[in-house]
Amino acid sequence: MPNTAQTHVVIACGGTGGHFFPGVAVARELIQADVRTTLLISAKEVDRQAVAAIPEIPHLEIPAVALNMKRPLRFLLGFRSATLRVRDYFANDKPDAVLAMGGFTAAAPIRVGRQIEVPTFLHESNAVPGRANRLLSRWVNETFIGFEGTRERFGPKNITESGTPVRSEFRNQNRRDCCSQMGFDVTKPLILVTGGSQGARGVNQMVTGALPRLVERLPDVQWLHLCGPHDLVAVKGAYGKTSFRAVVHDYIHDMPLALGAADLVISRSGASSLAEFAASKVPAILVPLPTAADNHQRANAREAVKCGGAIMLEEAKTSSDTFAAHVVGLISDRGMLMKMANAMKSLDRPDAATLIASRIFGACEKGAIDN
Repeated sequence: MPNTAQTHVVIACGGTGGHFFPGVAVARELIQADVRTTLLISAKEVDRQAVAAIPEIPHLEIPAVALNMKRPLRFLLGFRSATLRVRDYFANDKPDAVLAMGGFTAAAPIRVGRQIEVPTFLHESNAVPGRANRLLSRWVNETFIGFEGTRERFGPKNITESGTPVRSEFRNQNRRDCCSQMGFDVTKPLILVTGGSQGARGVNQMVTGALPRLVERLPDVQWLHLCGPHDLVAVKGAYGKTSFRAVVHDYIHDMPLALGAADLVISRSGASSLAEFAASKVPAILVPLPTAADNHQRANAREAVKCGGAIMLEEAKTSSDTFAAHVVGLISDRGMLMKMANAMKSLDRPDAATLIASRIFGACEKGAIDN
């Protein structure tokens, strides 16, 4: 049975790894302060895989559905079902505060949290907030943002620039140890390719299409390619036609270890991924998702490019030759890689989770809200 005398904070962080792992970082800070924490996740397989790696933090699945204007009834029914599930849970184990990390699992917990009059909080990690988060920000006591430039997009609300929380494991990794644990040669460059928790077909095709050119010019490079479940066979086949030392997985739980071993990462530009690259001090080639809402991934990538930690390539405009030339140019210039790594590190906010947790804990101690 839960200790109902202990302060209880619910964190809605389901839908993608980009919402889940920052939520876990905050949860761990709260737990260190003796705050009981429960995660609300979706029923998606990616959430179930992620939460299985942290059995020490209780969680609850809610039947949320992403907003799709072509299927509004499905969304409304899902929202109603999620609201009923959350309301029932809160009635039996009332939280002292609710934090939503964005995404489609955020709406119902924020709504019910307001109804039972507990402090509610929202985190927006992207440079351009989604429509749902812009709406939810009107209903919460405080909104945390990952980039300072996001503030103006929310209007005159209680906004705090916190950065995006990252698990402490990403910081201060030893490359030699990481390479050894993963079976890579520490004396040779390692490129990490990742499309996020579900893979990215465009990134997979960009990389595999350039492999014949890259193997001619960078034969000693090692690859760790996280391709998602749908492209696993095709990506493995592409590396199998080369002489590269390559390890291909659909997904791995230990991203801190992977980034700790990497000299360069090729990735989409989700905000939480960028925060992990910054914490790990790894330079990047960023390929924004072309269909991302409001082009938020492009805006995220610009932040990393502006500081000098990354270069950005457009998926539809980048040929295999151009992509290969960028990879060769970076891997062949250790000085440039180090310069970019230090620049990427400048985006890191090691205090993000602590700041958010302290604001939530402070609101719980006050025991009052101003909705």
